[in-house]
Amino acid sequence: MIEAIGLTSIPRKEQPPAVDNVSFEAHTGRVTALLGAPGAGKTTALRLMLELQRGRGITYFRGRPLHGIPHPAHEVGVLLGDVPGHPARSVRGHLRMLCAASGVPARRADEVLEAVGLVSLRDERLGTLSRGMDRRLGLACALLPDPHTLVLDDPARGLAVGERRWLYDMLREHAAQGGTVLCSTADPKEAARFADHVVTLDGGRVVADQRAADFARTRLRPRVVVRSPHAARLSVLLAQRARSTQRSVEVVREGGNRLCVYGSTCAEVGETAFRNGIVVHQLADEVGDMGPGAGAGAETSMAREPQPSSAAIDAQTGPDPEPGAAAALDSGPEPGFASPAPDSGPEPGFASPAPDSGPEPGFASPAPDSGPEPEFAPPAPGSSPEPEPPTPAPNPSPEPEPSAPAPAPVPEAAPAASTTLEPPQEAPADDIPQAAPSQQPTTPRPTTVAFPPPVLVRPAPTPLRPVRYEIRRAAGVATGYIVGACVLAVSALTAVLLARIGHTPQPRLLAAWPVELPLPPAALGAGLLGALAFGDEFRHPALAVDRGTVPRRLGLLTAKLFVASLTALALAVLTVGCTAEVLYLVYGSELVALPADWPALSAGWLALVTGCAWAGVLAAGVFRSTTAGLAAVVAVPLLVVPAVHKMTEGLSARGPVPFAGRLKGGLPPRWPFGGEQQLEALLRLLAQPVGGAMALSVLALLCAYAFTGLRSRVR
Repeated sequence: MIEAIGLTSIPRKEQPPAVDNVSFEAHTGRVTALLGAPGAGKTTALRLMLELQRGRGITYFRGRPLHGIPHPAHEVGVLLGDVPGHPARSVRGHLRMLCAASGVPARRADEVLEAVGLVSLRDERLGTLSRGMDRRLGLACALLPDPHTLVLDDPARGLAVGERRWLYDMLREHAAQGGTVLCSTADPKEAARFADHVVTLDGGRVVADQRAADFARTRLRPRVVVRSPHAARLSVLLAQRARSTQRSVEVVREGGNRLCVYGSTCAEVGETAFRNGIVVHQLADEVGDMGPGAGAGAETSMAREPQPSSAAIDAQTGPDPEPGAAAALDSGPEPGFASPAPDSGPEPGFASPAPDSGPEPGFASPAPDSGPEPEFAPPAPGSSPEPEPPTPAPNPSPEPEPSAPAPAPVPEAAPAASTTLEPPQEAPADDIPQAAPSQQPTTPRPTTVAFPPPVLVRPAPTPLRPVRYEIRRAAGVATGYIVGACVLAVSALTAVLLARIGHTPQPRLLAAWPVELPLPPAALGAGLLGALAFGDEFRHPALAVDRGTVPRRLGLLTAKLFVASLTALALAVLTVGCTAEVLYLVYGSELVALPADWPALSAGWLALVTGCAWAGVLAAGVFRSTTAGLAAVVAVPLLVVPAVHKMTEGLSARGPVPFAGRLKGGLPPRWPFGGEQQLEALLRLLAQPVGGAMALSVLALLCAYAFTGLRSRVR
């Protein structure tokens, strides 16, 4: 159950708040629709509920606010907008990555893909999916952790009718299994069709909170739409007939020749026009929207009034129009009447006009769900029908046999469709506007969707969960492989050119590090890969759907630093190996001889590449940009190294031994537990200008990341 209490957004400047004191409930086992026109505040209300936007108010999900739930993804599944995934990632890879982040088994991705019908597209890239497939993938992402509550922002936007039916069937199935569904929409007819409860927003305020049956009765009124060049005359005639029959009929003139008739049927309006010789160009059943505030104060206990059912609205607004529901009518020399649909029950016959009566307007037969017709005198049994012109009737249905016996008189009352789940009962004859009954009972339509099985056992949280997520994130796209291949190719080419020029020390030759460059290609590549680790999170926030931004958790940062370190170490080793192999093939074994101090050189090389990767990760996490992360890596040798060099020169002036020399000499006291050699090697590494600058930069970025994380938690 969802309880939203007093949701109010923070206004901008002097404008009113987009959402003002919105409170409502969404019950378990029901589909609740948040209805409103564009700009009514639906998305803002959902973001306030999910704590993605600052404001006042609170929302409880089964009695707990979202920030008080240990694992929000296990409680609330969210779909806001398009799927925030990398366009080069495959559908299955994206879901498996989210499985690792949510702590569910990897096989859950295949189960959800089968449920949403994307098994055949599991190897497709996200950037190639159509709108409908993207909606299916978004629903799969929301269902992946098996949440109890689904919060969806206009999930059917831009979908075809078939895709919408499938989506709403999935939502109803989730509610039938004991879940809670809150879905926003801008179409009142859709809200009445798929929802059990409708909350209407207008101008950022709740103007109606109704059951779907009450909403359909008060806001969606059935009406007959008529277009005629004699609309004014027809309006007067319809009003006169309503007074003579003592029925409640409302005629509203819209535009020049368009009439909307409430409380009548197509058959009655067509009969009136036919008897008075009025040409009709359009005659159709329609469901009219009475506006967001219609029926807001009506009591919900008015069950005695006829109510249009969701099935009736589906029949009237679905993709396949009912036969005879809306037909273009033209005047012909001798009009005929199309017979009613076979499943509409016995209908009274119509007397054919006399041959010399002149051209009269033709009419299509009433829709099968338009209710009983007025009583007319049928032809006598056995009498031959009068000849009719060869012009076919608008409805291709076969005409009734003229020799058939006359049907029994039908009382002039139109049964209304029931909004409950019981079979429709006989309704009393009254004058309340009625909706056309559907062709099938109003029991729930049997769904054919295959819902994914529930997650019965959830593994306990482990430190390896973010590591698995980061490995799948980094290996799911080809960016890392492309960067690594470019680094190896550039390093090999640079080493060959340096060896040809000469005067380059062997360590720099193996590292492909010219003196003119601030950093070697391997260090720049490691920094770029580290910056992409957090930069891709902000460009394609797959983890930020229900959090608003990338979570600044220590576990996620540790996993990114660990994976970036492994990638940097592999890149450093492969670079030295490739350059050595290329130099051996081109110039022989003289340039690849192992130096005497190779352990210290190897440690310094690996530390430099790893430090660049860490700097890229932390800078991209602090500044939320891949470019900022790479810029921080390049700024270390260009800006930080000169600053550190000046600082060390100032400290050296205070004593006879330079500061770098004192660091290289190690600590004067000897430690009782040993380890002096390793400590001295570390100090010698930090004594180098680049090493000291990199260590200071990583430490500063780590402090900045911790500060921003604490600030976001305080907010």
